[in-house]
Amino acid sequence: MTNDTTTDRLNDLEVKFSYQQETIDSLNDIVTKQWDTIENLRRQIERLEGRFQEMADYQGEAGNEPPPPHY
Repeated sequence: MTNDTTTDRLNDLEVKFSYQQETIDSLNDIVTKQWDTIENLRRQIERLEGRFQEMADYQGEAGNEPPPPHY
């Protein structure tokens, strides 16, 4: 194997590594943004569950009252 061939192969590997590193960094950014979105959605769901529970509790309390006289 000649020195030129080895140098060419090494350069090819460095270029491939550079592209792979760029891809990994890009994917990491995407995954991080998705995780933030998932966490935001999880918090929204928890708030909605709390509001639904409050509504159910309120309806349960209102359901125990006798109907108004005009019924």
